[in-house]
Amino acid sequence: MSGPLEGLLVADFSRILAGPYATMLLADLGADVVKVEGPAGDDTRTWMPPVRGEVSTYYLGVNRGKRSIALDLRDPADTEVAGKLARRADVLIENLKPGGMAKYGLDFESVREGNPGIVYASITGFGSGAGRDVPGYDLMVQAISGLMSLTGSPDGPPYRAGISVFDVMAGNHATIGILAALRHRDATGEGQLVEVNLLSSALTGLVNHSSAYVAGGTVPYRMGNAHPSVFPYEPLPTADNDLIVAAANDAQFRKLCDVLGIPELADDPRYARNADRTAHREELRPILAERLKERGAVEWFELLVAAGVPSGPINTIDGGFAMAERFELEPVVEVGGVPTTRHPIRFSGTPASYRLPPPQLDEHGAQLRAWLEEEHD
Repeated sequence: MSGPLEGLLVADFSRILAGPYATMLLADLGADVVKVEGPAGDDTRTWMPPVRGEVSTYYLGVNRGKRSIALDLRDPADTEVAGKLARRADVLIENLKPGGMAKYGLDFESVREGNPGIVYASITGFGSGAGRDVPGYDLMVQAISGLMSLTGSPDGPPYRAGISVFDVMAGNHATIGILAALRHRDATGEGQLVEVNLLSSALTGLVNHSSAYVAGGTVPYRMGNAHPSVFPYEPLPTADNDLIVAAANDAQFRKLCDVLGIPELADDPRYARNADRTAHREELRPILAERLKERGAVEWFELLVAAGVPSGPINTIDGGFAMAERFELEPVVEVGGVPTTRHPIRFSGTPASYRLPPPQLDEHGAQLRAWLEEEHD
């Protein structure tokens, strides 16, 4: 069965994470993604360990479903091939520094002259205005956006998130922008420039913290694992390991108290409403912890979830995959002998497909060059 994006050609001039993640999602949905790499290949090919065989697992994680062609854009002959691909493509995505593609005649205005329907997605760190010359790395944006000021213990140093969270978020935003622009093209025949930058993705992704500042004039601060507006909504100790308890409303808190054998707590005026619990969290936390210490985290998880109380053990990554298997989410798909993580969206009529494993450098170069010659002769 063909995917919903079958027949769509994506020229992928991006590298590392945000762009490749976006184009992998498009490839899963049926798009033909041509990964354009420099002679040395995508940087993530060398980001190791860990490895599978001799290939970086970082690279493998965001590049399935694509065909690779190596082009040296400093070489006029290769630039000509790149131009042919851009004129043929439905979508072009790039994450060079602003102005970088113009050096090769591959900027939006140049490409649009020969391909007026092109949806041209550009991912930068800080936009194409005054921040155009600032390099865009996820760690920088975690710092600059304020995320690191929110991450870590209140009396400890700021921390980065454990993943490149804003690269992934920007990749998702680029995907949304591309699909919206394609919808517009379907209606009007017109392509357009879609611009995504990591800092804007970060600020919208900080959601309630951004709103606290923008709408309330409050600068949020580091609270460790605590939530500024909800309690209990954090790890609590049990007989063995910590357990996440997320009783985010009054009904859930009452159920929590019932399971813990302290139903009267839900009627205590200090704890009856979320605002009260949040205000009295320092008094309430040890009461809950004392009860939770009677059983282990996994046992409490089973009891609480059965009662309708959101909770969960704090797993390592292998435990996360094991839990997904338990819930029949089938989190791993093997593509050409390479295990990869399943596409996150389920479709009843046009499911994701996994047609190609992550390509070797220039694996499809000869095939693509020949095809481009045929298309444009």
